[in-house]
Amino acid sequence: MHDEPDSELELTSALVPLFVIAKGRALPADHEYEHTTLVTAQEGTEAAARTLSPEARAVMDLIAEGFLSVAEISGYTRLPLGIVRILLAQMAEDGLLFVRNPAPRAERVDRELLTAVLDGLKTRFGA
Repeated sequence: MHDEPDSELELTSALVPLFVIAKGRALPADHEYEHTTLVTAQEGTEAAARTLSPEARAVMDLIAEGFLSVAEISGYTRLPLGIVRILLAQMAEDGLLFVRNPAPRAERVDRELLTAVLDGLKTRFGA
């Protein structure tokens, strides 16, 4: 018998608190938050926030004053991004959050159209 802890046990035990924080929930498909998704607290949710877990309460404290991205919340709370996404999904289901999805990427602009607009402006205003 040896006194060193089993390395497999150490790896598993480090994951248990995260499982407990997430309450065994998986991220629902309709709540896949991107890194740049902005989140803030709904108005009038202070009373409901008192019943949250300590981790969810910490998230509510962060977003009470304004918008933060999912990545920023993860950084400030030092929780893995997946756990933050699960907490946010749970709080959104409870109506505690306002979620603003990131702006879609800009599409490539038709260069000929821009040239025509520029030529029209030059003709109109004589630049």
